[in-house]
Amino acid sequence: MVTDVISESPANNSPSQLNKLGVRIQEAQERIYRFFLDIVKQKSPPEVVQEFRHLFIDYNAAPGEPEIIQAISELVFANNEKEYRDTIKRCCYILINNWYISRNHTNIQALVDLFTEVRSPQRTISPTLSRQRTWLWNFVNGPEYHELKLFVSRYAEKEHWSNRYQSYLLVPQYTNLNNPVEQREAARALSLKLKEQFKLELAMYTARSQSGAHKDRINHNPTALGDNVIDFIKKIVAKNGIFNHDHLAHIFLEQTKTINYECFKYSVPKYLVFSLPNNTICHTLEEKIAEKLVALYVDYHEQPLDDALLLRTCNRLIDYLTTEDANKPSELFIWLMSQSHHILLAILLLKIILICPNTRNHLETSIARLIEYYVNYPEEDCQWAIVFFEVFKIAFAIYADDVQYNLIKMDGDNPEEFSELDLDAYRVFSQLRPTDTGITEDDAKNKVDSSISSTQTNHLSPTLS
Repeated sequence: MVTDVISESPANNSPSQLNKLGVRIQEAQERIYRFFLDIVKQKSPPEVVQEFRHLFIDYNAAPGEPEIIQAISELVFANNEKEYRDTIKRCCYILINNWYISRNHTNIQALVDLFTEVRSPQRTISPTLSRQRTWLWNFVNGPEYHELKLFVSRYAEKEHWSNRYQSYLLVPQYTNLNNPVEQREAARALSLKLKEQFKLELAMYTARSQSGAHKDRINHNPTALGDNVIDFIKKIVAKNGIFNHDHLAHIFLEQTKTINYECFKYSVPKYLVFSLPNNTICHTLEEKIAEKLVALYVDYHEQPLDDALLLRTCNRLIDYLTTEDANKPSELFIWLMSQSHHILLAILLLKIILICPNTRNHLETSIARLIEYYVNYPEEDCQWAIVFFEVFKIAFAIYADDVQYNLIKMDGDNPEEFSELDLDAYRVFSQLRPTDTGITEDDAKNKVDSSISSTQTNHLSPTLS
């Protein structure tokens, strides 16, 4: 074990001394980051994992680099736990970023598994060593390690139900500007890959599960809805009806260009329920949303709608429908779920995104918060919420730019009169729309894998009001 380089904490420092201490912390961190950036390119992944173990888990310089253990000791001496834990976190993501690009998933798992060796700290005669062990223990039991485990959760032997929504659980990591850039890049890349993979798998499953020619090689069902997934897809596609959601959003934005903010707030609930079934639920929903909006940003009532106001309002609409306090489900979410309106809620959220694409990150962060709220519930106790998460994933995959889904009535009679009581009379067709001509299924899958390293107009009533 390394000797106790410095055993006392600085006390009663003057501002100038504190400034010098801050500079020393930053310099020590930079030496550590440069060290890992160098060895991840020069050494094999198992050797790098061992170096990480020696420095942060064992806190032992004997097999490694004395200069770097000195830098780590300087961080411990500075008595700033946050900076120390941030240093461990950033080093982890420096390695994850490099290994993910080269698809070294096994070594990412090995890195994450190192922290399972950390035990509750015991009292020692060295204050520096005691502090380091305490901070490492806090790291393992804090949000940093929880976020780290998301990168390997899909490889777990016993998968938790929430792992199916890893692409959304990663969103708060890359939207949080306080996270190191390496973490944000890794989280964004993995989230994108998982979404693209789900879109591809859903399209392939939909196409083959209804085709007699492919009965012998039906793709794995990527959802948790079992054999009912095709019926859910039919219902989601049918919600478009004769009104194309993109076209409807375009018309709404055109109509609200020149009105003031108060009039815009009056129009939004009507837009959200327009083209949806004319029933009690939708009327009540329109009233509830309108009530929420009455007191929103009243100081801007006379001002024209601009992009900033649109974004802020759509963010609040998402909050009303998901989680208003970034923690527990909102009143409207509970109300809709209690009546099994999973598809209705997914379509409402989609319509918000279509008028304000920039709120997509806020929506996905809100979905992540809902998943985290239910994560400690057994799967059988929150099935109704899980059904919504599945429907949400499907709805946003269906309306993706590179996949087209069409609902066709097989007898050819009254194709636009969809009846949920006669689902078997319809077939849903999915079609990938890649930019490359003549792309094969294998090519499409390869495009999904490589994405990690790169970052029917129908008749519509002319008015909505």
